[in-house]
Amino acid sequence: MSLLVGRLGLAAARIPQVDRHGLIWLERGGLTVEDGTLRFRAAKSDTLESGDYAVPYQGVSMILLGPGSTVSHDALRLLARHGTLLAAVGEGGVKIYTAPPLGPGSSAVARAHARLWADEKTRLDVARRMYAFRFGRILPHREIEVLRGIEGARMKETYRIVAEQQGIPWQGRRYNRQNPTGADIPNQALNHAATFVESAAEIAVTAVGALAPLGFIHEDSSNAFTLDIADLYRAELTVPLAFSVAKRALADSELVLERALRKEAAQQFRKQQVIAGMIDRVKELLGVNDGGRNT
Repeated sequence: MSLLVGRLGLAAARIPQVDRHGLIWLERGGLTVEDGTLRFRAAKSDTLESGDYAVPYQGVSMILLGPGSTVSHDALRLLARHGTLLAAVGEGGVKIYTAPPLGPGSSAVARAHARLWADEKTRLDVARRMYAFRFGRILPHREIEVLRGIEGARMKETYRIVAEQQGIPWQGRRYNRQNPTGADIPNQALNHAATFVESAAEIAVTAVGALAPLGFIHEDSSNAFTLDIADLYRAELTVPLAFSVAKRALADSELVLERALRKEAAQQFRKQQVIAGMIDRVKELLGVNDGGRNT
């Protein structure tokens, strides 16, 4: 991360946006306000050198506050006044704990989402586009249950192939919600990895201002659209991530599976810019042209 000299002659720096979506990642420090300026006093971390930084909140869409961080009441008030989102997240976006009930300055994404969802035909069209992302083409089928069945068969084969590539035993997908730790190591890894990818999707949906309860494939959950987005990355991200760490766990009985997966997910999310890609995918699905806005 390149740093620019801070203003007012202070021996500090202004934290730049990490990508064109207006997201700033902060961790291991305190977010406060001094003389009307949002500042972050940071300890050294993997993403930032120690120091006192000015944060360009006026041009930022969302601040993602990572582990080891605190935020003052004045900082919350300043962000709310300027419509800047703040979310407490796990390292790399593998968890999302809270976000204030304020969104982007425009309701364009939410209105587009609601229009597409409210009409049965356009709702199915968006669902078919989601399946097209997975298969590389739009399937001719128009029944959602048929599409779900085709996707289920594809994922069954994906599990088998990736398990074979990683050299781990695979007896099929098994998940008991009443006893999530009762599954074998590969299935436990899939459960953890899915949770992390869903958190990244939730950050993206929140940042864009889409409507999480209005899913096009998932229906009943309060975060149905988040699950829709997360599932787009199941074959290319969730399964390879889970099985690569499961392989390590099977070879090392001392390895803590959830912790190892969380750290690996955080690294991959940063390296692959997963959340940024999800933001673009949400806009594409909803047909929103943001005219160059960050989100």
